[in-house]
Amino acid sequence: MVASGRFRFTAMEGVLFGQPAAEAIAGEAGRYGAERVFLVVSGHLDRETDEIDKVRTALGPRYAGSFAAMPPHSPRDAVVAAANSAREAGADLLATFGGGSVTDGTKVVQICLEHDVTSVEGLDDYRIATSADGRAKLPQFTGPKVRQITVPTTLSGGEFNSLGGCTDPRSKIKEGYRHALLVPRAVILDPAPTVHTPEWLWLSTGVRAIDHCVEAICSAKANAYCDAATLHALRLLAGALPRVKADPGDLEARMDCLFGAWLSMTAVIAGVPMGASHAIGHILGGTCDVPHGYTSCVMLPTVLRWNAREDTGRQALVAEAMGRPGDAAGEVLDGFIAGLGLPRSLAAVGVAEDQYEVIAKNSMHDGWLHTNPRKVAGPEDVIEILRMAE
Repeated sequence: MVASGRFRFTAMEGVLFGQPAAEAIAGEAGRYGAERVFLVVSGHLDRETDEIDKVRTALGPRYAGSFAAMPPHSPRDAVVAAANSAREAGADLLATFGGGSVTDGTKVVQICLEHDVTSVEGLDDYRIATSADGRAKLPQFTGPKVRQITVPTTLSGGEFNSLGGCTDPRSKIKEGYRHALLVPRAVILDPAPTVHTPEWLWLSTGVRAIDHCVEAICSAKANAYCDAATLHALRLLAGALPRVKADPGDLEARMDCLFGAWLSMTAVIAGVPMGASHAIGHILGGTCDVPHGYTSCVMLPTVLRWNAREDTGRQALVAEAMGRPGDAAGEVLDGFIAGLGLPRSLAAVGVAEDQYEVIAKNSMHDGWLHTNPRKVAGPEDVIEILRMAE
């Protein structure tokens, strides 16, 4: 049967690389005619480095203020607080500088600004609601006029996606928000500031990017266009992450990682569905407070093993791209992740057996659980996967 589908491009206007981040932010602000640029940034970078001060200096009178208190998993209350600060500053452009929580949270800040959301409850009408059988209800709303540009300092790749996410502190579930204009207008890839990213965070989010590649390659909806990007991304990441671990100052390796993360998102942007590693990982993050990079370190090899009996030969492409043709993909990933010194079990990331039931229940409401290559029939299958990852 001839494959069919539709590739959806985003509303992003450009990706800049090879320029210092501060200069690039100021240049983009000038190009857009922005006069009140509000920064949402990593607290670590703001307090302990001069990277954010470089941006303030480069912006000059265009600088309107900053917010540097976005916790992991972008909780709603912090998102609303950032939006309130940006509104008070009269922001006409948001610039983010930091990891995935900063980027994702600011996507939702854009909704708050456009729709005058000033409370945690005010975001209820804009979140994607997914039922236990995988059916999603996507609310329709006007896109933001105040948009963002982004400097990523980790490798999860969410900056290339129009899907934002933040965690509802009431349910402890990370929820999605989608609109074409939530994607940043521009992404700036500068490896130099990433030397400040803690090693565990850089490497584990690199595994998160590998997770995008692997679940896209193994997806029932994979296609040749996305394979070209994800297989090359996998090669880049498999080669460059160990180089950064060996020499944290290797900016060429860091740039390869950034390109790998960008390429890893091609299939996600195209609409190729991910699988159980992503779905369970979302719940481990929002419900159990496990960093998303770590969720991929633990779940990806396990899910590959669980899926192996339904594999149509796609897992062999993964092993080959990682330089281990003929080996089982789950074992290849397990060894690679262990070689980076990253955790390999639920116990190692603080998840106990008494949490399995709620993880399984909540996972059923993640759409990507229902697009896993091997059908997940119910919560009992999720618990079986979790037990394999102990």
